[in-house]
Amino acid sequence: MKLQKLLHILFVSGSVWVVMVNSAIPAERFAIAQPDSQQQPKNIERNTSNNLKTGYIASSLAQAPTPEVIAITGVKANPTDKGVEVILETTQGEQLQVTNRSTGNNFITDITGGQLRLPNGDAFTFRSEKPLAGITEITVTNIDANTVRVTVVGEKTLPTVELFDDNAGLIFAVASTTTATQPPQTPPVEEQPEQPAAQQDEPIELVVTGEQDGYRVPNTSTGTRTDTPLRDIPQSIQVVPQQVLRDQQITRLDDALRNIPGVTQDFGPGQSIFYRIRGFENTGNNFLRNGLPDPGAGELVELASVEQVEVLKGPGSVLFGLGNPGGSINLVTKRPLNEPFYGVDATFGSDSYYRGAIDLSGPLNDSKTVLYRLNTAYRNSGSFVDSYTSENFNISPVISVAISKNTNLTIEGDYINAKDFFRLPGVPTIGTIFPNPNGKIPRNRNLAEPSDIIEQTVTRIGYQLEHKFNDSWSLRNAFVYNYRDYYDRIHLPSGLDADNRTLNRFYREFDFASTAYTFTTNTVGKFSTGAIEHQLLFGVDVHRFENRTPKFRGAAGAPIDIFNPVYGQPRPQLGDEFSDATTTNSLGIYLQDQIALTNNLKVLLGIRFDTFDQKAEDFTFQLASSKSDSAFSPRLGIVYQPIPAISLYASYVSSFAPANGLISPGDALSNSFEPERGRQYEAGVKADFSDRLSATLAFYDLTRSNVLTADPNNPGFQIQTGEQNSQGMELSLTGEILPGWNIIAGYAYTDARITEDNTFQPGNQLPNTPYHSFNLWTTYQIQQGNLQGLGFGLGLFFVGDRAGDLANTYDVPSYLRTDAAIYYNRDKFRVALNFKNLFDVEYFEYAVNSTRVNYGQPLTIQGTVSWQF
Repeated sequence: MKLQKLLHILFVSGSVWVVMVNSAIPAERFAIAQPDSQQQPKNIERNTSNNLKTGYIASSLAQAPTPEVIAITGVKANPTDKGVEVILETTQGEQLQVTNRSTGNNFITDITGGQLRLPNGDAFTFRSEKPLAGITEITVTNIDANTVRVTVVGEKTLPTVELFDDNAGLIFAVASTTTATQPPQTPPVEEQPEQPAAQQDEPIELVVTGEQDGYRVPNTSTGTRTDTPLRDIPQSIQVVPQQVLRDQQITRLDDALRNIPGVTQDFGPGQSIFYRIRGFENTGNNFLRNGLPDPGAGELVELASVEQVEVLKGPGSVLFGLGNPGGSINLVTKRPLNEPFYGVDATFGSDSYYRGAIDLSGPLNDSKTVLYRLNTAYRNSGSFVDSYTSENFNISPVISVAISKNTNLTIEGDYINAKDFFRLPGVPTIGTIFPNPNGKIPRNRNLAEPSDIIEQTVTRIGYQLEHKFNDSWSLRNAFVYNYRDYYDRIHLPSGLDADNRTLNRFYREFDFASTAYTFTTNTVGKFSTGAIEHQLLFGVDVHRFENRTPKFRGAAGAPIDIFNPVYGQPRPQLGDEFSDATTTNSLGIYLQDQIALTNNLKVLLGIRFDTFDQKAEDFTFQLASSKSDSAFSPRLGIVYQPIPAISLYASYVSSFAPANGLISPGDALSNSFEPERGRQYEAGVKADFSDRLSATLAFYDLTRSNVLTADPNNPGFQIQTGEQNSQGMELSLTGEILPGWNIIAGYAYTDARITEDNTFQPGNQLPNTPYHSFNLWTTYQIQQGNLQGLGFGLGLFFVGDRAGDLANTYDVPSYLRTDAAIYYNRDKFRVALNFKNLFDVEYFEYAVNSTRVNYGQPLTIQGTVSWQF
């Protein structure tokens, strides 16, 4: 799929989407004005007149009182050309009574008959500090059981505010003082062009007393390292927000990523789970935590401290440095709140599952300049696999200190300890995918030993320092220390005998440790060159990563009968001990410019220079080697918005990563390989339907080159002739269809193949990458009446046939898994019942080789009780 073909498809699909979105956008808004003194409520008159008078600043909406309290389920703040719109989301805005008044520089609106309530029933508070020039603060709060107060505080003068009734809810249009007032001038001078507030001011900060609601996330920093609307980023990004994690009762990363099209599960070194994005492995620097590399992530992720999961599709080297081309997974952690918040969760489920979690946050002093957040969780669980048990403990403290008005310091820690006992390494394909004359291997069969154990620990600590020089320029500095310790004593399948029941096993004792240091500094500035607006990002990253294997020993273990296992076999006599270490130091310098040529035409330009040196030491054979290299990684993107709700985009991005080849004896690094490169062309359409529902349609062509393959003339050596390519299409849909009805859905077509290789046949499909995959999760919560707060959820997850290995010797069959949920929210209380694999479908998550495929989870039921106070 070439770029010209992508652009042709983009033009056709974009035209269709413009028509669709135009039909979904509300046709009218209503504005009625009244003075800034105390006013009595009036009924809304449905007309389009704008009755604003000079010297008066507000409007009033009202209707006859109603005994029913109307829920305002969310508050959003969207930048406009004149300032900002604050939207109070409700479908019954015309039934609310609104009274305006002003005191000094404060514009105050009291809304009678309403309450700020998330769809789950929790109360919340909206606060935006210094959202635009001349405005000190905007707050939306519940002042009693029947009234919501909106307060807009002017810095020097009374703010200019207009109130509209719209299908989206009540809209407060707040004007910046730079656009709302024009001081008298003598003689008159030519008026300067008005600058959009979105370009002039810092992004609006939302602070809620509890979890933020909603399936739609309008902004992210993953794609640009600046807080940018998703519609303005010329690359596909999907987000699994907090409410989805809560509705699905997700505590593991693999369950969260089921909601992202084009992401599949795989198995990596060290018995750890990793993922494929658009067909390519996601390892090392492709895992991010708050936008910084997190090489200790992967399987060992506890989501108690995670606010949302973001996935950038395609190379991200311009922003994040060395990495594979498929994409990046960014975990955004929970931030401290400036109001007290306390939450407790308790979950019980199938297979003796228990998990408890605590979330605490609030200020530590009266002035609220020191805030904290503490998340901790403990899980203990059995499994559908016989005798397999596991436990996990996590604690994540965060302290945020406002050093001054313009300087903030956040210190964050994270500790995870996980243990797996009698862990299943997988079962053979013969007897599962393929028939076995001895019968079928049941999915609860465990082919490990009771003495097998895996223990992992990850410790993270770091800080983020932010300083604003003024409204246009800021400096950010961050440091993260990451230490991972891994230990296992396990039996692994190594082959099936001719009798198709005797499984040979390899026993190993493996110790592994990694240490990562990341230091980054960047500056962000907004300026203009004539009528063209810029947001410039310049930064430097320094990274050091150390891998150490202090001990590796192994030997052939006792075989086991897969149909009549006898456990407790003695461990074998182990052979020689191997030990090695690898250290990688890298430096990256990057520059990015987000250019607004016009309000509807934006360009993204980026360039990064990376240099690295790598040293490998084999302590067993007393060998050492080193290598170094450097590369430039460019990025180019363009976004055209024919109407505000539609974005047509196209981009080119690239990636860069060391190519580590192993030679014998002793597995030392070869220093002759060029860096592995990736390049992607992508074109697509992004649409926002009535500010509630967002969709992305993306077409891409992604190539990975300089892939190492076996040297046919020198067994044990490698040469650099390999190439792999992935072409496909992805569609995602996220948000609120109707009040209370949420959806997150996606479809991916992925054609990921080998294009050049000395070992495997060109044209072979990349493993664990289906051509077709589909995900759908939707919930509905009753909005009023005696059953208000009762909700239901339904999920469908389809994964098509996919190759089990690079040789394409077998396929892992497709499956359709159905999940469901029922929950009830009332005030601060929530109870939920989740059903995973509702119809108990037998399926396989992923394959490693012909002796190791892994069954998926059967029917599982989990109940959760949550309390916030």
